[in-house]
Amino acid sequence: MKMRWSAALLTAAMGLAHAQSTVTLYGIVDTGLSYYNHATANGGTSVGMASLTGRLPSRWGLRGAEDLGGGFKTFFALENGFQPTNGTLNYGGRLFGIQANVGISSDYGAVTLGRQFGMTMYALLNADVIGPSIHSLSVFDSYLPNARSDNAIGYMGKFRGLTIGGTYSFGRDAAGPAGPGGTNCPGQVPGNMLACRQYTALLAYDSANFGVAASYDVLRGGAGATPPLNNSAYTDTHNIVDGYVVFGSAKIGLGWIRNNMATATHFQSDIFFAGATYYATPALFFDAQGVRYLQRGADGKKDANSTLLIARGNYLLSKRTMVYTSVGYMFNSAQAANAVAAGGTVGAGMNQLGVTAGLQQKF
Repeated sequence: MKMRWSAALLTAAMGLAHAQSTVTLYGIVDTGLSYYNHATANGGTSVGMASLTGRLPSRWGLRGAEDLGGGFKTFFALENGFQPTNGTLNYGGRLFGIQANVGISSDYGAVTLGRQFGMTMYALLNADVIGPSIHSLSVFDSYLPNARSDNAIGYMGKFRGLTIGGTYSFGRDAAGPAGPGGTNCPGQVPGNMLACRQYTALLAYDSANFGVAASYDVLRGGAGATPPLNNSAYTDTHNIVDGYVVFGSAKIGLGWIRNNMATATHFQSDIFFAGATYYATPALFFDAQGVRYLQRGADGKKDANSTLLIARGNYLLSKRTMVYTSVGYMFNSAQAANAVAAGGTVGAGMNQLGVTAGLQQKF
């Protein structure tokens, strides 16, 4: 009897030693004070706290992994997005709106199930030096910082610098229409295989000194979803081609984003961006980016064009704490009303200056 128990305990101990697991709690709290002119139709100013995002959107999450042996691992990610100004949830009011998924990985890549990033997010990751900041590409296309899918299966493999990835969602967005992160398109409707489907694809190459990426992202509509994607025959397509190069302490990134929306009326826009990051010291670095936005209406004419210039200074007080200042200036055409900041407002045809000073803490 003692021998049997000893053997059982030894087997269990060997199994626990073999299947090692880790769980990590992490997060970012990031906000600041902002100033904007021309925030109303009569040219009024706005002063207050940055709401939707600072330098990066605030979040906290849990990430875990377990080594199964033989080169296989299981993993999970639960990540929450929130507004530090008032404590409310972002991403359509979801508890884990940034991601909530589980998967398995090996040398041949990783398969992920659940709410996860689409390939649009990965395509922009290296070339867009500003990222999802308060003054950024997102002011022209709110989908870009919210490029995620519910009910999705995804694959990503990395092979000597080459990255191949894709996702397929059976119902891309199960949250109600609360902000840009919720469009009420849960899909998975019996008898309608197209409703709220989404598929994305990525092909990228990265080396020590340069990288290129291309992605394809199609969202389908569904009955009852937020207009204009309120019909399963309607689509919203994003194509991205971008790249970057590194020269010593500097990095230059540039790219092109096309958005085609085929609904009751056709909409097309193009975003061209070019930017650079320069490290003056390991603690002090600067970012700058220029963005050109061209919008075409149903008649094909360019009727609402804008140019955004961004400059940002960043200083690391420690490995986890940063102070920063971001300045953006938006030039709007006569029919354009693109605000300089995410979630902001501006009078039609007015240019706008935005300044933010913020504090970011990571844990």
